[in-house]
This record gives sequence, structure tokens and C-alpha cells, in this order.
Amino acid sequence: MIWNTFVEFIHGWSIESMIARLVIAMAIGMIIGVDREMKNRGAGMKTHVLVCVGSALISLMSEYVMIQFPEANADMNRIGAQVVSGVGFLGVGTIIVTGNNQIRGLTTAAGLWVCACTGLAIGIGYVEGTLIALVIVVFTLKVLDKVDIVVRQRSRRSDMYIEFIDSSGPSQFINWMHKNHFVLRDLNLVKSRTGEAPVATFTIMYSSLKEREKFQEMMHDIPGQTYMDELD
Repeated sequence: MIWNTFVEFIHGWSIESMIARLVIAMAIGMIIGVDREMKNRGAGMKTHVLVCVGSALISLMSEYVMIQFPEANADMNRIGAQVVSGVGFLGVGTIIVTGNNQIRGLTTAAGLWVCACTGLAIGIGYVEGTLIALVIVVFTLKVLDKVDIVVRQRSRRSDMYIEFIDSSGPSQFINWMHKNHFVLRDLNLVKSRTGEAPVATFTIMYSSLKEREKFQEMMHDIPGQTYMDELD
């Protein structure tokens, strides 16, 4: 079969096999990275390609050392292990906390990490596992992203961020919540970065989806606040 011939070729140790592995790694990086690029995230296609190709090269280097120096008493897997842990520092650079206390970049960071893992896998010639993982990653980024939105919309709790007009804003807000029978949890009040009006994060619990819709319709009319939004 063509597939068996292809796998046997990838498993082989030749210049053609090495080129094929690196090209596949580049394609995987492009496929994963293009989703981040289309969503205007911090790490785009070029970053993912570089991470994936670099990881594949590390696996190739480990295999090269084992073949060229069979008498060496060393664990070549340790080189790849450093990639798995080290790429975390790159991922941290894509995670930010916005002025509204929203965390951005977790999916991008996870994408970089899995991109490195697939690069290591294809670099060592494990093409079957790599392609299966790629399908799962693409499914996660394309399909589960939409599922995540639906699930969030049907959740019976919301984590919110709010900015108040002045120091009297929090009491007006709490009174309005009680008056309209909304259940308030975990209200954390802090000073804004400018040192002026206070800001807060809180959780609101809903008894039903209709109550959630009611709150979303009314939240911009809450007295004492200038801005409110739901945290991701």
C-alpha cells in the first residue's frame, strides 16, 4: 500500500527522509498557526512553523547522535524533554492580562506547546501519531471553539468585570442587584490603575437561562457604573 511505503520511507534514515520530516513539520506549523493568524493572536503562522521545525530538528539530532555514536552511554530523549518544558517560556510570552482583568493567549500558548510536541514526534519519524494529533488539534481549534461559545452562552454563572463612577458606585450596584433579585458572589473590589474610581470583579449566579438573558439586557442600565463586561 502507498501509506505503508510512505511510513517506511519516513522511518528510514536518509537525507530524503530528513527533508520529508522537516517539510511535514513546516506544514503542521502552518496549519496550526493559520488559525491563530486568522484570529489575530500573538503567535501566528511563522512562530508556529519555527517552533515545529525546530522541535523536529531536535528529534532528528537525537536520532543522529544515537546512530553516529552508538557506544555513547546517554539518554537522547533528554534533549527532546528540554523542548517540551522550554517551549513553555515562549508560551508565557503570549499570555497577557488585559486592563479588564481578562486573560488572553492561553489557547495560543497551548497551541505552541502542542506544536512543539508534534514537531518532536514527526522529527523522530512517528508520522502516524503526528497526523492523528494534527487532526485532533485542528478539530479543537475549529469545532470546539464554536462548542465553547455555545456552552458559555448556556452557563448559569458569569464572571464579570465592572468599573464604577466613583466610591459610591459599589453600594449603588449592590443595592440594584438585591432589588432585582440577582445572586451576587465573590465581589472583589480594588482600586483602578489610575487610582481614581474603583473597579471590581464578581460572579453572578442564574436560576435559569431566562434570568441570564434578563441580566444581559439590564446590565448596562445598572446605576453607579461606567463599564461592564463578561470575562472570558
